[in-house]
Amino acid sequence: MRIGIFLVVAQFPGQDAGRVLADAVELVVAAEEAGFDDAWIAEHHFMSYGVCPSAVTLAAVAIGRTSAIGVGTAVSVLSTQHPVALAEQAAMLHHLSGGRFALGVGRGGPWVDLEVFGTGLERFERGFGESLDVLLAALSRERVSAEGEFFRFREVPVVPSARLRPVVACTSEATVALAADRGLPMLLGMHVDDREKAAVVDAYEARRGAPEAGHVAAAVGYVADSTTRAVRELKETMPRWLEPGLAGYVPVDDRARPPRDVRKYVDFLTRVHPVGSAEHCVETILRTASVTGLDHLVLMVEGLGEHRRTLENIRRLGAEVLPRVRPAAASP
Repeated sequence: MRIGIFLVVAQFPGQDAGRVLADAVELVVAAEEAGFDDAWIAEHHFMSYGVCPSAVTLAAVAIGRTSAIGVGTAVSVLSTQHPVALAEQAAMLHHLSGGRFALGVGRGGPWVDLEVFGTGLERFERGFGESLDVLLAALSRERVSAEGEFFRFREVPVVPSARLRPVVACTSEATVALAADRGLPMLLGMHVDDREKAAVVDAYEARRGAPEAGHVAAAVGYVADSTTRAVRELKETMPRWLEPGLAGYVPVDDRARPPRDVRKYVDFLTRVHPVGSAEHCVETILRTASVTGLDHLVLMVEGLGEHRRTLENIRRLGAEVLPRVRPAAASP
C-alpha cells in the first residue's frame, strides 16, 4: 500500500503566506525522511485556504530538496491554464526529477479565477474534456495540434516530450465519466467517506468495463497519544483555518455558493479519517483499503496549524503507522 502526504499549504490566521510556502517544502523533506511514498501539493488562488498558486512550481522546489520521494500536484487546475503549457512544465519535472513527478489535474470550480485568468466560465463548464484531451496528446506524442472549440493551433513539436498519465480529481459524475472514458486514474477528495469512495470506484469501473489501477484517495491524517485527544485538538484548530479559508471561494457569476457548516465538516473529517491513536489510524487506513479497494492514500497533515507540530505529526505517522499498515495490507 502506498501512503503519501497531501499539502493544501494552509494559511492559519496570523501566518505569513511566504513562510507557509517555505514550511511546505520542509514538510516534503520531512515526509521523505519519515518514509512516505509521495507528497501531493494543492493549487489555489486568492484565498487563505491554500496559498500555493502554482503546484508545479512548488513541486519543482520540493523535488530539488529531495532525492527519493515522489512529488505530485493535487491538483493543477486545468480550467485556468493552457494544457500544452502545463504539459511542458510536467515534462520538465519528469525529466529533472528522474521520473519522480506525478501530474494531477482537475476541473476546478466556478470561481473568480476564471475571470482573472481570462479563460471564462465556459472552460469550466464545457471545456474540461477538450482541455484534458489536448493535455493527453501533449503528454503522449512528439507533436501536437488542435482543432476544437476552445483550442485551435497548428502542429508543433513537444519539447521536451514525456510519456505521462495524469491523475484526475473527480468530484462529479461528469468528471468520473471523462476519466473512465480515457482510462485515467482518479483522485478522490477528503469530503467523501469510504462508502462514497467505493461507489465512485464502482461507477468508474462500470463505465470503463474493467478495474483501473492507480486511483488515489485523500484523507486527514493525525496521530496522537489517544483518539480522544487527536479529535479534540483538530476540532479546536481546524475551524480557525477553514472558516476564513472556505469563505475565499468567490463565484465568477451570481450563483449562490453552497454554505458549509465548518464545525460539522470537521466533525465528519475526524470521524471518517485516520485521526486518533496509532492503533486507530492503522485500523482506519486498512478499513478504507478494504471497503474501497484503493491502495494509495495521501494524508492531509496540516490540521494543527503550527509547523513544529505538523513536523511531529509526520514523524509520528512515519514511525508508528506506516510500518504497521504496509505489511498488514500486503499480507493475504
